[in-house]
Formats: sequence, structure tokens, C-alpha cells
Amino acid sequence: MLEIDVLTIFPELFPPVLDAAFVGIARDKGLARIDVHDLRDWATDRHRSVDDAPYGGGPGMVMTPEPLIPAIEALAGEKGPARAAHVIALSPQGRPLRQARLEELAAEAHLVLVCGRYEGIDQRVLDLAVDEELSIGDYVLSGGEVPAMVLVEGLVRLLPGVLGNPESALRDSFFEDLLEGPHYTRPPVYRGQSVPEVLRSGDHAVIARWRRQRALERTRERRPDLLPGDIDRKDRAEDVEGD
Repeated sequence: MLEIDVLTIFPELFPPVLDAAFVGIARDKGLARIDVHDLRDWATDRHRSVDDAPYGGGPGMVMTPEPLIPAIEALAGEKGPARAAHVIALSPQGRPLRQARLEELAAEAHLVLVCGRYEGIDQRVLDLAVDEELSIGDYVLSGGEVPAMVLVEGLVRLLPGVLGNPESALRDSFFEDLLEGPHYTRPPVYRGQSVPEVLRSGDHAVIARWRRQRALERTRERRPDLLPGDIDRKDRAEDVEGD
């Protein structure tokens, strides 16, 4: 079972996501434990403060080492080889989240997700209590709550027994670093556009080659940064017909 603890100042944002669809199913089946904690529960002043003005001036506020470090350590232990969980801060400064990293993290026993707010988190929190920073993209949100939800969904769908068809998790976009090609279903013709004949041929080997070629073409066009050079060179030499 994958255990996930989330630290946030807005715990009320999470129930609709955690209780719905396959994330809720995973929790009901005991395949995942996901608990959300209010960071302010660790605050020690009467205002339950979690932020303060930045040294050096500038706009906005910064999340303070306390109560954040005590909260993280209460859930994961002190940073080091003996700690009980892997601690991730969701941050625009983090390394980009990729499917391969999701697959690695899904094998962890226990994760703690730290949702930043305001202008950011005091660097000493990251140095003393966080194991890894992850970003879901090169844009700015108001906080780490939505990125944490993205991470939870990406992880839970990889757990055995969550999806009705395990192949759905294995063959989705980013399998072998490729985007998926186009999909079609009924009717065979809609507003003058037909389903490619190859998909109705019944020849599964030809269909598999066609799908791979379309995936390569889409990845070259939209995300060439994802395409490993050896795969690209190999598949450019193949001429797959059937459009």
C-alpha cells in the first residue's frame, strides 16, 4: 500500500479529488492511504502563523521554518537515511515531473507532499527537511495544492489493482517517452471523416506498427524533447502504411 501525507494550509481543497474516481477507489480498496494535514496545527502562536516577510525586501511573504520543519519531521522523521518517508516539495523551482519519475515514486512505501504558498518556502526548510523538489510545469500557480493533486493522481493510477485494465497505465502517453497517437471509436464515419482503414483491418501487427508510427509523428511534432535519438533514427527508417 502506498502511503501519502499532504501538508497544506488549505486542506479543504482536497476531499473532492481524493474521494472521487479511481483515487477514491484506491483508498476504499486499501491500496492507498492518503491523509491531508493542516500545517497550522503545528503553529505555536495564537495567530497560527506560517509565513513572514522576506529578508532583503520584496513583495509577498515566505513560509517560515517553523511550523513547517516540525510538521515534516512529525510525519517523515528527520532528514537522513533513517527517515520514514520521502519528502517532496511542490515548487516551480523543482525538476520537471516526468512519467518515469512517477513510476519510481509509485514504488515508494511512504511519501510526504509539501504544498508551498506565498512567494515560496524558506530555503532552510528545503535544505534541512525536504528530499526533492518537483514542478508540474513552467508556469506559476497560487500554491502547491493543485500540483500535489496531480502527483497523487499520477501515482495512484500506477498502483496494481486500481485501474480495471492494467494496460491502461502501461500504454498511455509517455510510454517509451512517446505521446500517444490518435484514437477512434464508433461511428466509422462522422461528418465526412472516416476511421483509418488499418484500424478496421483486424491485423493486429499492422495496427501496432501504425499506432507506433503515429505516436512517433505526434511526438516529433509536439514534444521532440521527449524523443530518444536512437528510437527516432530506428523508426524513421520504417515506412508504415495504412492512413
